[in-house]
Amino acid sequence: MQRTHLGTIAACCLGMAAAAHAAPPRGLDDASLRAWAGRPWSKAVLMNRTVELGRLRGVPVVAEFPCADVCPQYTVRIIRYRLPAHTSCSAVGGIERTVLVPVAITVLSKTVCVPAALVAGGKFESR
Repeated sequence: MQRTHLGTIAACCLGMAAAAHAAPPRGLDDASLRAWAGRPWSKAVLMNRTVELGRLRGVPVVAEFPCADVCPQYTVRIIRYRLPAHTSCSAVGGIERTVLVPVAITVLSKTVCVPAALVAGGKFESR
């Protein structure tokens, strides 16, 4: 097999692994969200992606994997609520936290709404 075919096959396998890893239940509860957050993840496979995790108490939860400058090494994972328009974080039972998001050759602070179940263990952000 030529190198290009091996690269394509490897990329497809990585994509399927990412999809399998990122395929959480549609309806989330605190325990399933904590379990998902505790799973290992691949910076190379998930960098610069957003994964829809499901709904917790009816509100969408996503995992974002931003990276900038030196990728995939500086990829981070941020699990947060995707708030509907005109909805406050406290109204959905979330807690606002400031995270550092890689941008170009630096990081910027961003305030996100985190499910309360992930705040205690600090599982909403990982590097």
